[in-house]
Amino acid sequence: MHNLQIMGTGRWVPEQQLTNEDLSSIVDTTDEWITSRTGIRTRHISTWENTSDLASKAAQMALQQANIQMEEVDLIIVATMTPDSSMPSTACLVQKQLQAKNAVCFDVSAACSGFVYAMTIAKQFLQTGFYKTAVVIGAEVLSKVIDWQDRNTCVLFGDGAGAVVLQHSQDLGVEACYLGSDGQGDDLLECKGVALQNPLKPCTQTESLRRPSMTMKGREVFQFALQIVPACIQQLLDQSGYTIEQIDHIVLHQANIRILEGVAKKMKVPKEKFYSNMEYYGNTSAASIPIALDEMREQNLLKKGDKVILVGFGGGLTWGAILLTW
Repeated sequence: MHNLQIMGTGRWVPEQQLTNEDLSSIVDTTDEWITSRTGIRTRHISTWENTSDLASKAAQMALQQANIQMEEVDLIIVATMTPDSSMPSTACLVQKQLQAKNAVCFDVSAACSGFVYAMTIAKQFLQTGFYKTAVVIGAEVLSKVIDWQDRNTCVLFGDGAGAVVLQHSQDLGVEACYLGSDGQGDDLLECKGVALQNPLKPCTQTESLRRPSMTMKGREVFQFALQIVPACIQQLLDQSGYTIEQIDHIVLHQANIRILEGVAKKMKVPKEKFYSNMEYYGNTSAASIPIALDEMREQNLLKKGDKVILVGFGGGLTWGAILLTW
């Protein structure tokens, strides 16, 4: 079995920002209402880049930072719930843009847990020696599936992408993973696809006009997160034998500041251990964890040997966590 290390990180967000004040002219809300309930002040919104564009740029930044050539990449996994198209995969479009001609490419759909799922899948391929260099990307253009008249959801989300490069290493790297799902919670967070329609089942007028958009039962999702995040962290501690005191950083999916504060309080962990950047990006779904990792690296917050826990949770319901040594 091979040890795996994150060799490089990268991120990319659209240039255009949409502040809480901007949103107040679109929907009945205020900066104070949004900030006090979510911790979000602004988010990036794409005006021309699609998911594959953001993903490609984040991947390029990660490869440059790792000093790894395109031809060395033999696996590209994109975690997204907002692909450019149902077919081809976003990962194949990323391969085309990067000219990473030796890579096998596919997408993973696990909503806000997607990056953790994709990292765990890449770990299996690399640890067996099947592949040697993986680019794992979380990328979303959530503005495509937002109902901009629903103030309970449109204030939360933003667009962006983050990427990491994984390779074999002599160092510990990725030490433990944990994944879970509960389809019974399918209606808590959802974004419906194309309506069923064919010559045997004509589409109704309502269905034909339906634009896919996200819906969320906020209170239930909040309670789900407060229950599942501590359970994920404890699973990793049990697997590894570490104590919570030995963990240097905890990077949660950046959904809501109240979730972060609630988890810290419930686990009696100092809030300072939890990295937070949702104030500037909003909830970017699968992109939020890799964006945070790249910021932490850039700010020199991650030191060699640091123990880091990543936790994703979201629609499906899905959840997952990774323990790694930086």
